Amino acid sequence: MTKVLIVGAGHAGGSAAAFLRQYGFEGEIVLAGAEPVAPYQRPPLSKAWLKGEAGEEALLLRADDFYAEQSIDLRRGAVATAIDRAEKTVAFADGTTEAYDHLILALGAEARRLHGPGWDDPRVRVLRDMADAEALKTELKPDRRLVVVGAGYVGLEVAASARSLGAQVVVLERESRALSRVASDVVGNFLSAYHHRRGVEVLPFTEVRGVHVYPDGKGADVRTDGAAVHPFDVCLVGVGARPATELAEAAGLACRDGVIVDDQARTGDPAIFAIGDITRRPVPALGLTDVRLESVPSALEQAKQAAAAIVGRPAPPAEVPWFWSDQYDLKIQIAGLPVGADSRVVRGEVDPSKIGGGFAVFHLKGDRIVCVEAVNAGAEFMGGRMLIQKGQAVDAAKLADPSVPMKAVGVA
Repeated sequence: MTKVLIVGAGHAGGSAAAFLRQYGFEGEIVLAGAEPVAPYQRPPLSKAWLKGEAGEEALLLRADDFYAEQSIDLRRGAVATAIDRAEKTVAFADGTTEAYDHLILALGAEARRLHGPGWDDPRVRVLRDMADAEALKTELKPDRRLVVVGAGYVGLEVAASARSLGAQVVVLERESRALSRVASDVVGNFLSAYHHRRGVEVLPFTEVRGVHVYPDGKGADVRTDGAAVHPFDVCLVGVGARPATELAEAAGLACRDGVIVDDQARTGDPAIFAIGDITRRPVPALGLTDVRLESVPSALEQAKQAAAAIVGRPAPPAEVPWFWSDQYDLKIQIAGLPVGADSRVVRGEVDPSKIGGGFAVFHLKGDRIVCVEAVNAGAEFMGGRMLIQKGQAVDAAKLADPSVPMKAVGVA
């Protein structure tokens, strides 16, 4: 009987196991994850979990009994240590070895940490998994001081959650603005201003130098260039994530800031697939051949690709990548990537004091949308995403006019 071994039981790995059964795979499935819990959703960790609005059961992708019902052998606390491609086996830290016919690597990414004076202090935290979130949650109380290093999506989401709990929050960003690597200046500057109105300081052009722990051990602060000092009770380092490629690299699989896969999530070894945040992948819907995406929709798309390839099912249609973030009462939704864009159109009023119906930023390459960033603008997000998928030309003047429905901005 054919056996699929999935190493990594996060959103990608758990979904791959479910899609295999959904697509009719009748062989053995072993789903091995390093964490002591069943596959769960990570996005709520920086939001609902921190605010006490969701517990472990609410985050689970599927109920515990799903895996037994579907004959999926879920192994918690299973840490893979080596792949033997010749023997088609994976070794685990507990001394066991598991054979496979097909191997799916779904190991995700690890939070980047800072190194140097004081960064190993236990009050300095990262946020990547449920244990990280629970440890951080215990520190976020009224008037507690939180310093966030990095104004990316995770840092801003945690800042918003902490502020809603009454904590004092400062966000330190070395670049010129928030979200400098992942969003336009329109969206980044808007969010900085919105956070400021909620009592969060977002400080750009701020290079951190280290953490100073006070002689009594009871206090600490982050030191920055210019000799600025930011005392904290807890500090979150949110400076991005790195794909967990060590296992793949040691096995000789091609990697470059991610395991390189094709549009079926297959590596250079025909028996090994890789899915989710660990990968560099093509995005046919945008004409891109080598991209690393960190998102749940990308993980789900690749889980479908791998499952379909294993069972011999036609490949699923290529999807436009999309992302989201929730901060305070804002829903930020992005579809596509602004690669190659040569113009942009802003639709709606960009005013942090008058969010109302929201706004959207459309990035165009010629007369076609390649990316839409929507803030409390669901119709613009959905319409933009559909236009990207179709590759349909648009009328820029109509696109800029909120009174023109999104379904009417296309050019026949």
